[in-house]
Amino acid sequence: MMHFRLIGLLVAAICLLSLDTFAQNRSKYNGKYVAPFGVMSVTGGVGVAYYMGDLNKKVDMKNLGLGLAVSVGGMYRLTEKLSARGEIRFYQVSGGPDPITNLSFRTRNPELNLGIQADLFDFNEHKMINPYLYGGLGLTYLNPQAQQNGTWHKLPQYQTEGIKYSRVPLVITGGIGVSIQTWDRLKIGVELNNTYSMSDYLDDVSGVFPELDKLPNLQAQQLSDRTWEVPGLTTQQPGWHRGTTKINDMYLFLQVRATYLIGNRMQAKERKKTRCPKF
Repeated sequence: MMHFRLIGLLVAAICLLSLDTFAQNRSKYNGKYVAPFGVMSVTGGVGVAYYMGDLNKKVDMKNLGLGLAVSVGGMYRLTEKLSARGEIRFYQVSGGPDPITNLSFRTRNPELNLGIQADLFDFNEHKMINPYLYGGLGLTYLNPQAQQNGTWHKLPQYQTEGIKYSRVPLVITGGIGVSIQTWDRLKIGVELNNTYSMSDYLDDVSGVFPELDKLPNLQAQQLSDRTWEVPGLTTQQPGWHRGTTKINDMYLFLQVRATYLIGNRMQAKERKKTRCPKF
């Protein structure tokens, strides 16, 4: 419930910004009234996602755990420099195996977020290159899996640490990007985005090893402590660190993004006036 209240507060803040902008009655451009309020755009992006958590404490250049990141969404112009932005993103990340615990995972998750984009230059300046910052809130759905004997197992159902955690945590997202005007209504750019999860179970690893005999079944026990799979590794005792709870899991997006301007009603009327007559 707290997650939805926070998102509701963000929506309310966006509405207040919109009302303030709508009250403007004159533009500084050529002495004419230009209303950026209500200008709509659709967005899309594709790139890679990178995970930062308990199973990649050290960067392993041979196994970065990179995965596909795809996003679709829309933007709603609030002021000359501010836009409300909402997106649905799909991403895959992975990590491990850990050299001590032999734990590993992959996850393919959806994410929904809503936030504000702040451009460096005004909308009506039509700069060819426009850097920007972005920040927002969202929700993601956790679906960590581990492979054993060629089969992928969905880990949340096994409660590998003896804990039933929330699979829909709040996320805080923010990034920096640059867009380039490539056509009248099309912009192409690059964005680097960091997302902080309010959960430490993106990878199904967080606290300590549980007492194995208290887990639901043999499969859960084997997935909780996987040192038995590697000769020479020491079996972990209940209470020993399975992960670290100091910092929650995070993931990065590096995407190439496209933004297509749809416009507003006023701009649609102007386009109709300039269309070639039919004979």
